[in-house]
This record gives sequence, structure tokens and C-alpha cells, in this order.
Amino acid sequence: MEYKDYYQILGVPREATQDQIKQAYRKLARKYHPDVSKEKDAEARFKDAGEAYEVLKDPEKRAAYDRFGANWRDGEPFDPPPDWDAGFEFRGTGHRGGGATGFSDFFESLFGQGFATGGSRQSAFRMKGEDQHAKIIISLADAYLGTKQTITLSRPIVDDHGRVSTTPHTLHIVIPKGIIEGQRIRLEGQGQPGYGGSPPGDLYLEIAFQPDRLFHAEKRDIHLTVPITPWEAALGASLTVPTLGGNVQLKIPPGSQGGKKLRLKGKGLSTKNQQGDQIVTLQIFVPEAKTEEQRQLYATMAAKMPSNPRADLGF
Repeated sequence: MEYKDYYQILGVPREATQDQIKQAYRKLARKYHPDVSKEKDAEARFKDAGEAYEVLKDPEKRAAYDRFGANWRDGEPFDPPPDWDAGFEFRGTGHRGGGATGFSDFFESLFGQGFATGGSRQSAFRMKGEDQHAKIIISLADAYLGTKQTITLSRPIVDDHGRVSTTPHTLHIVIPKGIIEGQRIRLEGQGQPGYGGSPPGDLYLEIAFQPDRLFHAEKRDIHLTVPITPWEAALGASLTVPTLGGNVQLKIPPGSQGGKKLRLKGKGLSTKNQQGDQIVTLQIFVPEAKTEEQRQLYATMAAKMPSNPRADLGF
């Protein structure tokens, strides 16, 4: 996927005001409109200008897009970092909907779903404030136990000169015990201000998880891979293994094979009404034979315990 420099496409500097962006887009739209322009690439240029304007006219999208700075040039390979949009506030509740925008893959990878597009506020004497949404990243341990946190989001604003900047929005929130990735926390009244004395909108926080050295989550289940020795697999063993709630004892059945999964009930992301488990996947670790005595031990095992683990595969 190629990076798109929306400022370069519109021919404006990165510090351009919102009015300058609007004027640049209108100029390009008139020049390259397919019904008017005779240039061969008019349709593509018209489409690129529309896509660039869709992002840069919106203070929220523009502030998030600016996070990438000038680290890429137009047309260079680009892959958005995981959870690139975490910590920014956007309009809407953050529901992920379908439907193509007609824009490039670059746009789709950043703004294709879960973002308000092409809309504007309706004017009214009294109107409830718009809802906002943002993504926050928490640890698996905090999701398992539940916690209270103070977070700071970036809320885009437009100053009196039409320039976009961000202001910190600090919140004290409660992370419910057992929350899973993708779930949302609703903060009543923390969205955009209302009009004419109407109440403000709400803020919806979507949960994402930090990468963890040991665990990963699949909905409510927590997964852990545990290396074991061949003799632990063959003879069985009792091991101390970690969970998000502390260490527990795990019994390895005799004759276990690599890839076998063992379940620790209730050790996942659980609530009063829903239970998550911890799934332990066994991975057999084969010690290296570093001495002649150790090599002979493997040779003895091969002679006394002949087997073909590939027999089921036909070779």
C-alpha cells in the first residue's frame, strides 16, 4: 500500500488553515472535474483531491493523520502501525460499519470504518452535543482485575485563525473487571457540548490490549504457550504456570504431545455472568545433546523406543 501525502496533493503546507485547504480543494476540483477537464489523468486527480479534502477538512481526521508527520513521502510503501488511532477523539460512537467509501486503500486502512465521513453539524437552536469515540490501550492484567485509571486523550480544536491543534482531555475512568477487546465504555456527557442549553454528547471508549510477553486474548479466553521437556510430556508432571491472577499448578497428563491444549477454568476474562478460561498450549522443548554421553542417551532412546511420527502423513 502506498502512502498518500494529502497536503502535497492539495498543494498546501502542513500548517495551512482550514480556509486555505478549502480554497485549494475548490481550485483543484474546478480544474480537474471530469466534465470540464481534457487532461488524461483528470478523473484520478479529481478523486485524489476529494480524498485529501475529506481528511484535511475534518479537524479530527487531520490531527490523527498529522501524527505520521513527514516520515513518509507520497507513493512510498506504507503500513499503518497497530492501533495508530489510539488516544484521539473522533465524532460518532465508533461503531464499525460496512460500506465502501470509494477512496484509496490508504484511506480505507486509516479511516474506512468506524469514522464519520462527509457529515457536518446541523444548525439548531437547541441540539444535544455530538457523541465522540476514542480508542484506549490497556494491559491484560487491568482487564482481568478491573481498575481505575486516569487517561489523557487528544481532542482536536480549530483556533481563531483556522489552524488545527489538539488539546488534552483528561478523564478518570473505571475499567470493569473482565472487559474484552473491542468492548466500549460509555462516559455520559463527555462528548461535544450541546447547543442552546442542551446536554453534551457522550464519549465512547473502545478497548484495545497492549501486547503481552506471555499472554494473548481471544475474546474471553487467555492463551499461554508453555514449553515442556520430552520426559515431562512422556511421564506427566505438575508445573507452576502463570495466570493473570497469579501462579497456579497445572497437571501435565502422561503421554502428552506438542500442541495439546489444557484448560484452566475461570482464569480468563470473567465477569459475574460470563466466564473466560486460560488455554495452555504445550510446546515440547528438545534439549541439545552437547556431550557424547548425552548423544548416546538419545541413541538408546531411538533403539528402545522406535516410532515414526510421520506415519499418519504417509511417509
